[in-house]
Amino acid sequence: MKKVLHPSQSRGAANHGWLKSFHSFSFANYYNPQKMHFGVLRVLNDDEVAPSMGFGTHPHDNMEIISIPLSGELKHKDSMGNEAIIKTGEIQVMSAGTGIQHSEFNASSSEPVKFLQIWLFPNKKNVTPRYDQIQLPDLGKHNELHQVLSPIEEDAGVWIHQNAWFHMGTFDAGTAQSYTLKDARNGLYLFMIEGSIEIEGETLGVRDAIGLSDLNEVSFNSVVENTRVLLMEVPMHLS
Repeated sequence: MKKVLHPSQSRGAANHGWLKSFHSFSFANYYNPQKMHFGVLRVLNDDEVAPSMGFGTHPHDNMEIISIPLSGELKHKDSMGNEAIIKTGEIQVMSAGTGIQHSEFNASSSEPVKFLQIWLFPNKKNVTPRYDQIQLPDLGKHNELHQVLSPIEEDAGVWIHQNAWFHMGTFDAGTAQSYTLKDARNGLYLFMIEGSIEIEGETLGVRDAIGLSDLNEVSFNSVVENTRVLLMEVPMHLS
């Protein structure tokens, strides 16, 4: 098994006043040749946007883009005609494919919105752009991992053009949990949203992360109440 630790304080940081952002991988003005990506996981940004502020219309292509609100509401508009409010407890995905333009703004005039934005390299280029957004009601159930993304359209969660699976869960203190990879060629990147866990001889806290590869299964134990984790199983080699 191979292991790489990404403590929260090792992330790139940017404060633009209206936007506070932490970058797990090289992004914008943050460049770290040792943290370019984890397999096909290219971007993991931990963003906080001030009330009524946001990202103006900008383009993307050939990238799978996933947004997960952690608190507040995110307003989305794109060149495909989609307009939506993405709320906490939901997940949004865009397959940028041949090209798309979109904007993202805080839907509230009084409260900040906090969300994770994640980019994965796709396994198919120049696909027709698409958008999807779903609610994740099962996330309220503690002590189990809930699938929120997969490569299979009919499966639980949203789907993307990549052999990847995402799971999320909230755990009580002292809970043991294991995860078996869907594809033994993949790796696993675990990001701590809240709380603390013990995993592979390491103790992770809020916003810490660990990347694991060359393994079939992993186990962890939650240390405190309301520990929230995001597991991202991704291919380790670009298609």
